[in-house]
Amino acid sequence: MSDETPWLIVGLGNPGAQYSRTRHNVGHMVIDALAGRCSATLTAHKSGTHMASIRLGIRPGGAPGPQVLVATSDSYMNTSGRSISALARFAHIAPDRILVIHDDLDLPEHDLRLKFDGGEGGHNGLKSLSQCLGTRAYHRLRVGIGRPPGRQDPADYVLAQLSARDRTEWDVTVEKAADVIEDVALNGFPEAQQRLHSHSSPQ
Repeated sequence: MSDETPWLIVGLGNPGAQYSRTRHNVGHMVIDALAGRCSATLTAHKSGTHMASIRLGIRPGGAPGPQVLVATSDSYMNTSGRSISALARFAHIAPDRILVIHDDLDLPEHDLRLKFDGGEGGHNGLKSLSQCLGTRAYHRLRVGIGRPPGRQDPADYVLAQLSARDRTEWDVTVEKAADVIEDVALNGFPEAQQRLHSHSSPQ
């Protein structure tokens, strides 16, 4: 794949206002932040997604950054792979040019990690996407949400509405995640990954 081949940036989450401010929907939040940086609006696509074509970042000399597609699925998490893979086929984007943003219980809250290939860690959205793409060889931005406190059920934890204090902290993390995505689009995945992980504690 050429470095000029557009990325498909996908944020995982569930549709509907009741899920919009939950940890499980951090992928949607990051996509909204990226679109907002370009004053773009996600529009319905026949694949069953909402998407926009935008340019991310600024090249040296002030030229607009590379074109990418940003998208969210209209389906619930556990079936979202069908619409995402349909959009990838429509746009002629191979799996190794897809970057998926998702919540991760196995990372401390607000930690960010870039990853290529590997398992899904029990994440239903990733499982659906891997099945529909027929491969796990796509890129991910893991957004740590930590483990639930006490004996709280993980499903209740990831789907609970964020408190006002939590929302303030998550707004910062979402913008940091959007910065990482811009770095990938401008400078390539390996360089962005090295830069991100060199400023973070090892996992």
